[in-house]
Amino acid sequence: MTRSGRGSSRCFRTGRRSEAAADSDREVTDAIAFKFRTGIQWVYLPETYGNRRGVYNRLRMRAVDGTWERVFTALVAQADADKNLNWAALPALQP
Repeated sequence: MTRSGRGSSRCFRTGRRSEAAADSDREVTDAIAFKFRTGIQWVYLPETYGNRRGVYNRLRMRAVDGTWERVFTALVAQADADKNLNWAALPALQP
């Protein structure tokens, strides 16, 4: 673990482990969350989140390598274990 408590991760470009890469991953994840939470178009992503093309490319790479699926699966498993999910089936909508 690093002093920030988040741990370190591999730098995207060099493959080396660094705290800066962990910070970068966090910032990119925050940017992606902001984009989907607000529903804005990529072109309107605030500059404070960095280059919108870089953020979009990281989103796509994480989708291709299965990262988002693993994150979703882990979150659902945790919520299910904590009894925070209701798996009741909804009735089908009638046309």
